[in-house]
Amino acid sequence: MKNYKIAILAGDGIGPEITREAVKVLKLIEERNDVSFELMPALFGACAYFATGDAFPQETKDICDSADAILKGPIGLSHEESKNIPIDKQPERGALLPMRRRYNTYANFRPVSLPKELAHFSPLKAEIIGEGIDIIIVRELVGGLYFGEKEMGVNKDGLRYVKETLEYDENQIRQILHQAFKLAGHRKKVLHNIHKSNVLKSSVLWNEILEEVAVEYPEIEVINILVDAAATLLCLKPTQFDVMVMENMFGDILSDQGGGILGSLGLMPSACIGDDKAYYEPSHGSAPDIAGKNIANPYSMIGSVAMMLENSFDMADEAKNVWAAMQGVFADGFSTADLSKPGSGVNMISTIEFGDKVVEKLSKMPKVG
Repeated sequence: MKNYKIAILAGDGIGPEITREAVKVLKLIEERNDVSFELMPALFGACAYFATGDAFPQETKDICDSADAILKGPIGLSHEESKNIPIDKQPERGALLPMRRRYNTYANFRPVSLPKELAHFSPLKAEIIGEGIDIIIVRELVGGLYFGEKEMGVNKDGLRYVKETLEYDENQIRQILHQAFKLAGHRKKVLHNIHKSNVLKSSVLWNEILEEVAVEYPEIEVINILVDAAATLLCLKPTQFDVMVMENMFGDILSDQGGGILGSLGLMPSACIGDDKAYYEPSHGSAPDIAGKNIANPYSMIGSVAMMLENSFDMADEAKNVWAAMQGVFADGFSTADLSKPGSGVNMISTIEFGDKVVEKLSKMPKVG
């Protein structure tokens, strides 16, 4: 039997609710496979700050250090509540970015997937969705503007100012491009390179490195496209994309737009992978306005479990079963109130009920391996 340690960071807002449903799935996967998961819960985010004074406390770091993979829920508070935490200790700055630095999780994979059968979730017209949307956005995660030097102050003219540095070196660019090319090789062998080289010199260097790396992958067709054009085409013709690669801030913005064309970020899990450690998380926020109401859909959290099974535990077939189980619940006409409105023709169920139905479907699927 294989034994794995998983750090469970439920996070803030709806995090504990959707994490609970993901844990149900992990328990069933143990029953269906020759595998054992040691689940190690730890505080992370605003909840950790209020309990310990640190959004990423040492005890949590120790647990994550010892884990084979990390399952992380959404973090953060409302704008007003965030004011109760010093700026540099707020969850994103005090926990999330330090985690990315600590484990060098430079490769972020965000699937933008909407089968034709679930097209009713999308605000796009049926003819635009066609036979379905199946994109993976590959985002560089530990460089660029988010990690550059930051400075605020008052200049010699007495004006408040801010200065933030966008910085990449060729090794940072090269390693994420290799990940994207490899992924494209396992899919349709087409890679869209998203850049802004008509304005940013960082994109000029990015494209130079891409041309060097592309020589190693002659079977991959590279299509270069400016980030603003890509944003437009994601709405007008998303089916032309398969694998898209881009720097940190572009990836942050376009992957959220990807959630928009699906109908909700609640339908977008993600994997954040480094050479030695990976964490898996929903792409959406902690939704404090609906926390505790039992209406948040756990799809993105359970989908993150599926990505963890495939990428960290070499359980690709069982990961496919988890995806099929979740999409099967939607296909049966069920949804939660955060994704669908009354009168939309679906049967409204709670967070807990959605998780239970996923477990029920998964339990009836043939065992693998």
